Amino acid sequence: MNQSLSTHVLIAGAGPTGLTLACDLARRGVACRIIDKAPAHFAGSRGKGVQPRTLEVLDDLGVIDAVIAAGAPYPPMRAHDGATVLGDWAMFERREPTPDVPYPNIVLLGQWRTEEILRARLAELGGRVELATELTGFEQGRDGVTATLAHAGGTELVRAAYLVGADGGRSFVRRALGVGFQGEALEAHPALVGDVCADGLDRERWHVWPKASGGPVALCPLPGTDRFQIVAPLPGEGALDLTLAAVQRLFEERTGRSDVRLRDASWLSLYRPSVRMVDRYRVGRVFLAGDAAHVHPAAGGQGLNTGIQDAYNLGWKLGLVLAGAPEALLDTYEEERLPIARAVLGITARLHHQAAQGNPGAARRGSETQQLDFSYRGSSLARDERGAPARVHPGDRAPDAPCHDHAGAPVRLFDAFRGPHFTLLAFGAAHADTVARVHARHGSTVQARAVVRPGEPAAQRTLVDAGGHARAGYDVDGDALALVRPDGHIGWLASPGTAGQLDDYLCLLGVA
Repeated sequence: MNQSLSTHVLIAGAGPTGLTLACDLARRGVACRIIDKAPAHFAGSRGKGVQPRTLEVLDDLGVIDAVIAAGAPYPPMRAHDGATVLGDWAMFERREPTPDVPYPNIVLLGQWRTEEILRARLAELGGRVELATELTGFEQGRDGVTATLAHAGGTELVRAAYLVGADGGRSFVRRALGVGFQGEALEAHPALVGDVCADGLDRERWHVWPKASGGPVALCPLPGTDRFQIVAPLPGEGALDLTLAAVQRLFEERTGRSDVRLRDASWLSLYRPSVRMVDRYRVGRVFLAGDAAHVHPAAGGQGLNTGIQDAYNLGWKLGLVLAGAPEALLDTYEEERLPIARAVLGITARLHHQAAQGNPGAARRGSETQQLDFSYRGSSLARDERGAPARVHPGDRAPDAPCHDHAGAPVRLFDAFRGPHFTLLAFGAAHADTVARVHARHGSTVQARAVVRPGEPAAQRTLVDAGGHARAGYDVDGDALALVRPDGHIGWLASPGTAGQLDDYLCLLGVA
């Protein structure tokens, strides 16, 4: 048995959640190891919808261009009855970008490709996934976690300050902690999910046989590949040989379409829709995230996205605490994320039941699945020091806005936010000296930007709000200060606000 060098954070599970956390920690200079017991990287589509709020996270992590290039808009859905076309419809209404929402539409992208993009980003940051490495046990102490890993080289003891279980719905970490996982299976029997090539179908549409004898079948084209994701609930005991021949027979029996030939399956799996979640996100120095903390039915495309948001919320807090902030800051991870998971589970369960009951509106999605409106209002980290009611509150997602810099070059608020720092937006003439004072006191931890109107003095670290979109997005009329957290949520708002008030708030977080 070998004793490894210590690491700050050990992440069990290298899916989208674990990879997001690893990338966020790596860019903060936090030493971490990310392991996965699988011998090879996941090759299937599974979670294939990347929601608008998740696109903003991926922008911040520096991979949005790769995601947009690899993905595609969701195709229209075409309903069939055998060889007869019943009609086409759109699952999502296409929206145009707005000043505050640059990515208004869900992107279709197979999970394997999302993970591949995140692994490439992690490699750029100096990290890598350790495959065929299984967490087999761990013990907590006052100062850290001692984990036992099994891999081809034998058994290894790892000493880490914190352990994060991002190891899926059957999480070893969750079970070892004894954390409850309450909920129910939504269907008594599993569904077939897999990725196959399909000759005889165009790739411009998502093909569905909703009234097929024995149960519906759907084939969704996956961008950047020659494959479709196939989904088909199974009757009876849900038994099916996971072979291409068995899937072909099932398809023909249900659709009557022998002219469509399935081939070259890269991934076939059985999936049982469930709604379950934990009652705790943290036990001492161990945290749960993603499917280890909540599992969702596929309806609404929320599981992958909610897991990425978990990691995005946890990463900056771990970084601050490891840099000396109070340990209590980590309690806000559960405080903020558990209510969100509960709300999302309610949405996905409702959408699943509507679809199962044949509700014609169930296949259409609105803003509730985009995750742009989820807020941490009421959190202990949300502080409001304004004298009048306003539309935007601490805890809300921080809006984007197009501006330009002092030299006239275009720059977005999201450009200013990108990175592991806090961002202070200083609106109004009263804060002419605030930006320099904050920069001198807090350096790179808080990057302060003056937001000025056209014609007002502009210098370095100034954003010119030429169209008034920044003031509109933050509901600011006169002088105000807005502090945006590293995870793109507003932490503190004050009007007119002072540097002293800002320091008081930052002390709450342990930021000197």
